[in-house]
Amino acid sequence: MPAAPPHGCGNDTSLPMCYEESAGPLAVIIIPCLLALSTVLVVVLIFCSLHRKKLRMQSTSTDFTNGQQSVSPTAVSVSTPKVQALSSWEIPEECVLEGLKIWQKGRHGPICKGVLKERDGASSAVVVKSLRDGTNQPEAKEFMDWVLFHARVCKHENVVRMLYCQTKRLPMYLVLDACSPGNLLHFLWTLRNKNSNVADPSLNFSERSVFLVAKQVAAGLDYLMSNHRLVHGDVAARNILIGPGLSARVSGLGVAFGGHKMDSAMRRRAAEVPLKWQAPERIMMQLSIDRSDVWSFGILLYELITLGSPPYPELEPLSVLPKLQGSYRMKRPENCGGPLYDLMKYCWMWSFKDRPAFSAIIKLLQSSLHLAATKAICVPEVIDMVEYNRKAGLLS
Repeated sequence: MPAAPPHGCGNDTSLPMCYEESAGPLAVIIIPCLLALSTVLVVVLIFCSLHRKKLRMQSTSTDFTNGQQSVSPTAVSVSTPKVQALSSWEIPEECVLEGLKIWQKGRHGPICKGVLKERDGASSAVVVKSLRDGTNQPEAKEFMDWVLFHARVCKHENVVRMLYCQTKRLPMYLVLDACSPGNLLHFLWTLRNKNSNVADPSLNFSERSVFLVAKQVAAGLDYLMSNHRLVHGDVAARNILIGPGLSARVSGLGVAFGGHKMDSAMRRRAAEVPLKWQAPERIMMQLSIDRSDVWSFGILLYELITLGSPPYPELEPLSVLPKLQGSYRMKRPENCGGPLYDLMKYCWMWSFKDRPAFSAIIKLLQSSLHLAATKAICVPEVIDMVEYNRKAGLLS
């Protein structure tokens, strides 16, 4: 007796297989189709997300360039009294920021260089420090404090000048005068290459020039301490702006801003100051006072007279402190007269109590100015950036 057909199968012998057997190929077709469809859907969603992000970035760039920022309730609600305190600093609609290019990464967001065109047609080089998009309330609050700090402090001819800010709309940013040629350290390097188009060939940068620039820097640092009880914390040629006629302004106020805030982020920022510019008490005890700035000012004098050479070029950064404890000091550089070298050593007294105040340094520079040489300083070696960073102990 023949066996009964499986349940669900008919007796029609014309069918090649029963229903259960025919379900296999159908599943093989449907499941891959569903998988392919879901993959396409995910890819489309990713592209849409990227497109929206690109549009936001273009919108931010347009906001900077054209000044057509949309009002942000979030930005205004950060701290309305602070926004009102900065109302006189708000950038006018007639002013336009042009040619902005990202220069470096900042604590609060990208730092850009560009040109500010004023309502009267005048244009000037500027640095724009911005608050990154999508920041939370604590970051926005700290950025507002950062802007207020500049509005309060930047009121001296030898301190970086705040031009405008934008806090009532997004993107929030701070506009600072960049001066020209700008960064003092880079300017000193251009003086080494007499064929450089950046350096003014008619400029005779001499020991007398060192005295004049140093006196202005000392005046700016004295103002910060005398008027605001602020320790700069990172005095170096890289944080000085040089302008027309060798006018000098103290910049790089990030460590000074964090001086009153003892959170871990600010301590890390202070710790990033290269060891070769730090006073012994700063290295050993994290003690930062105005006379610590005086030590660093002595290093700045060395940078000026050597046209931007790294300090202690023969020593590794970690070996500097032990050498200083053994009474080691840098030798008198070429082109450096006795009075200038004596001032350097005065700034490098081991005990901070024995170092001069900036008010005294200004008087010493003024009284010794007539002794400074007027012959152009000549340093033929061109700076190699990799070698400089290694010798200076700078973070890459």
